[in-house]
Amino acid sequence: MTARLTTRGLTLAYEERTVVEGLDLDVPDGRVTVIVGPNACGKSTTLRALGRLLKPREGSVLLDGESLATLPTKRIAQRIGLLPQTPVAPDSITVGDLVARGRQPHQHWWQQWSDEDERAVTDAMDRTDVSALADRAVDELSGGQRQRVWIAMALAQETGLLLLDEPTTYLDIAHQVEVLDLVRQLNHDQGRTVVVVLHDLNQAARYADHLVAMKSGEVVAEGAPAEVVTEELVRDVFGLECVVVPDPVTGSPLIVPGAPWSAA
Repeated sequence: MTARLTTRGLTLAYEERTVVEGLDLDVPDGRVTVIVGPNACGKSTTLRALGRLLKPREGSVLLDGESLATLPTKRIAQRIGLLPQTPVAPDSITVGDLVARGRQPHQHWWQQWSDEDERAVTDAMDRTDVSALADRAVDELSGGQRQRVWIAMALAQETGLLLLDEPTTYLDIAHQVEVLDLVRQLNHDQGRTVVVVLHDLNQAARYADHLVAMKSGEVVAEGAPAEVVTEELVRDVFGLECVVVPDPVTGSPLIVPGAPWSAA
């Protein structure tokens, strides 16, 4: 397994509260890695550090063997695309203008916009089904529409590495499937390395090539979903009694919770 993006001895904290400690992680190239775990386990914090939105207290994040801390911001933006959990759009910006901002890392002072930029933006909007919204203000859209617009901006950046923090938030089940299918398609057609944080363990098991389970700021298991997702792991990490069965469609692990509460 090769890995362009890695962490070594990574410790992350917010003021005095340590969230992740001593983390060693290798993100497999050309594959979809999904990070799962209970709330406040450090998965989103880890993703922020992978995109250099959070400075490590100790250790380092390495891109092609170089510390992110030493690389110019524009160079990182040309190689790593990041969609954070709660992005904020400028007031009154249109969908088309927001998606076009994904091209800024590839522009130069002598050439502000190119045919390649136009192609990338058009393709990203088509893939996320937001082309018809191009002239609408982002703040007028529904939560699901806004999420798809943000994903389009990340796709327009056209980086080899793409980090998505809970990209299915606000989406109904049909659009959740569309987004995760899009992630798989980008990985297959363009060879993009994708890291996704998800809450839904069944979706993670269905779409991941490489699954990372975290608890209390540490990786407790990683590997193929069929190897990682067991009844014991779900009980240990999530505190949930369940039965794990094969998904009837994909054969991936399917978590069935125990019987619901009943007055009987």
